[in-house]
Amino acid sequence: MSAERPASPRRALRLRLFIVAAIMGVALLVFLTVHITSTLIYERTMTRQAEQTASGIAHQTFASMFQIMREGWTREQLEAFSAGIEESLADTPLRLDFYRGEKVAALYGEVDQPTWHERIEHAFETGAIESRQDNGELRYTFPLRARNECLACHGNASTGDVLGVMEVRQDLGTAISEARNQHVWTFLGTGLGTLLLGSLIAAWATAPITRSVRRFQDQVTQVNAIKDLNHVETQAIDTGFVELNQVVDQVDDLVRKLRAVAVDKDILEFELKLLDKFIITSDVVRDWREYIGVLLTEINTIIDAYTLFTLFKANDDIYELEIFWRAEPKEATRRTVERLATHRIRASEEFVRDANISVRHNVADASSHLPELSPRQIELATKSLVLDTPRIGGVVGIGVQSELVRDPVRHVVIESILSTLLNLVGSVKAIYKYTQDLEHYATRDPLTNLYNQRVFWELFNYEIKRAEGHGYPFAVMVVDLDNFKTINDRYGHAFGDRFLQAYSETIQGAIRNEDILARYGGDEFALILPETDQQSAWQLAAHMAEATDGLSLPAPDGSRVRATTCIGIAAYPRHGKDTRDLFLVADNMMYKAKREGKNAVCVPSDEEVAAVFREAGETGIMIMEALEDRRIVPYFQPIMDTTTGEAHIHELLMRIRVGGELIPAGQFVEVAETMGVMHQLDYVLIEQAFIEVSRSGYSGLLFINLSPRALIIGEFIGKVRQLAHDHGIEPAKVVFEITERDTVKNMAVLEQFVLDLKQQGFQFAVDDFGSGFSSFHYLKRFPIDFVKIEGDFVRNMVHDARDQAFVRSIAALARDLNVRTIAEFVEDAEILEAVRSIGIHYAQGFHVGHPGPGPLPGPGDGKTRH
Repeated sequence: MSAERPASPRRALRLRLFIVAAIMGVALLVFLTVHITSTLIYERTMTRQAEQTASGIAHQTFASMFQIMREGWTREQLEAFSAGIEESLADTPLRLDFYRGEKVAALYGEVDQPTWHERIEHAFETGAIESRQDNGELRYTFPLRARNECLACHGNASTGDVLGVMEVRQDLGTAISEARNQHVWTFLGTGLGTLLLGSLIAAWATAPITRSVRRFQDQVTQVNAIKDLNHVETQAIDTGFVELNQVVDQVDDLVRKLRAVAVDKDILEFELKLLDKFIITSDVVRDWREYIGVLLTEINTIIDAYTLFTLFKANDDIYELEIFWRAEPKEATRRTVERLATHRIRASEEFVRDANISVRHNVADASSHLPELSPRQIELATKSLVLDTPRIGGVVGIGVQSELVRDPVRHVVIESILSTLLNLVGSVKAIYKYTQDLEHYATRDPLTNLYNQRVFWELFNYEIKRAEGHGYPFAVMVVDLDNFKTINDRYGHAFGDRFLQAYSETIQGAIRNEDILARYGGDEFALILPETDQQSAWQLAAHMAEATDGLSLPAPDGSRVRATTCIGIAAYPRHGKDTRDLFLVADNMMYKAKREGKNAVCVPSDEEVAAVFREAGETGIMIMEALEDRRIVPYFQPIMDTTTGEAHIHELLMRIRVGGELIPAGQFVEVAETMGVMHQLDYVLIEQAFIEVSRSGYSGLLFINLSPRALIIGEFIGKVRQLAHDHGIEPAKVVFEITERDTVKNMAVLEQFVLDLKQQGFQFAVDDFGSGFSSFHYLKRFPIDFVKIEGDFVRNMVHDARDQAFVRSIAALARDLNVRTIAEFVEDAEILEAVRSIGIHYAQGFHVGHPGPGPLPGPGDGKTRH
């Protein structure tokens, strides 16, 4: 997850400071505007008043002067009068000055006129003298014009001439300055009052907002998870302002929406961590209950969950309820949860009526204890998820008991976690079940539950070594049920399977506890009798034959079917000192008993033992002659696509031509492998097959069985690659089959062989999958393209639920790993339909097609009779 970026700094003001600043700013603007306006008005008013006063004084003084002149005053008296007026204004802001003659010209500047009279006249005419301000002083000038009465003294003047100027001056600067000072002090007083009033208004306006914001902050600081949103209550917040209350309401609405859609980051991270738990190891599969206990502990790091319970469908009417406890519960709590879980299961529509529920309790941490929970607490805090049909592993339901279930938002999260756990637990349980089945069926025959052929040979080898080390004798028997094919053909495979089961149980009851009984294949059984000589073995065989003679089973038509037995015996060390020789002798004695009329026990004489080995020697000679003369004949058995019914795959089988007879591989493969020439037979067979493929234009896949010796011959793959190149065969069209039971001891060699094989472009298949111990190892370690499911499971799957379950398990596992599956031993239409319904890709068996020589089908000719 990316780290959170720090929020960019924001410039913000406190609300109260903003209100005070706004009030003061507005007040200052208003004051400055008023101050400037009033000052201008005041100055203009004072100027007009001063002009009016000066004009009045000037006109009054001139009128007085004129009146005196009328009375005949002399110039001296007039000047004395003027001086008196000037003196009377000495203590006032006013000054009165008289200018005559050159003084006027000096006062108003030089003008280009010849006489001062003309200059004065020019000044008055141009407006140069009237009223003006100079450095805050108003100067009002009044012209003294000559009248008739003035001509007595001013003989050289005419009426209307300017005889002089009277100037009235008034100092306005002091008054204006005082007025300005008064305005400033008024502003300061008003400003302080405004500041105080603004602060009071701001405090009154912001108090409820501040309280509301602090209350909201307290609630927000307590929100550390989604569940804390429940404590955010904005409805009780009142800011005192309609608009701000509307914002608060919107915040409250946002909180409600967040409760509905938000999910805790911790829970999401937990779900991601839970996905990591899908890494399923062998330890997890083996200890799956402990694994779920660990998961419960993991869950409790995020949610407080007391229990986790899972429901598995073990059978049609049997359910397994596993209850996992975080810690040791009280007995009453244990019973309450058990009762609640079973009640919910039985209430489900998918639950099978009258089914049995077995309950098992598991405690993750037995050192700690849970508090006692009431039934109501458990009921309200339990969430369960029950499926319509069982999923992988037979899991049909899962549940959890946690307080978090009561939260409607986390209710959805709990369901998601349960779904994840359902798949996880189901996968673990499924693999656990598959592993158990594989381990069981790797050693047991699924029909009779006896040891299978593989285990028989391992125990046979072990008994040889034990007998050599301690000097003990022991015996081996090959037992065959007479006429079993007739029973199958007459009464059907279902009855044949039941008869084989009863037959094996009869033999099991007739032998000793230490004796080892195995189903070798079909109707053939094999026994190892530890520390038993030839005579004791014959007596035990006679007892077995007597027991099987008494077996009688009612057939579908009402008749009773009885059994007869042929038994061949070989004793160590008299008849051989290795497993191959001993089994060869016992097997030949069993066939001798059949030739002599069946229902017999045969122990070889020394001459018969020699004959058996001589016959084996003759087989070796036959093999070497066939190899030298290249009398190896390829046979091809079709493998059908279960979806389309077409056969675009064929398995290559080997025959040896002896005269006019074709000898099947089963009669000489073991001898050829013992002689070490099997790989040479394979070379000839593959070359003959490639010739037929090239000749017929066959474009399908060709499956080729490999002998174990081919794995250790370094040149094998290269030689086959050259053969394919010589005959124009694409390597991808060739699939090499390796039987699981033959390669488990050579796992490291096999791994390198398969990698080389795939590197050359060939495909790889495992034959008899499920017959050995290493099925999962093959799927895990090798790039497998096909698995051929062990035929014994397929043949009995229609009538045996365990076989069917095992086949389903392999098919599901292969499908999940994208590996194609082939079912062997498909011997009738019922088995084919069952194989198709499970989803197995291909089918092989006598019902699909018998092996035969060429020609192979060409392009567009792959239809089988199905």
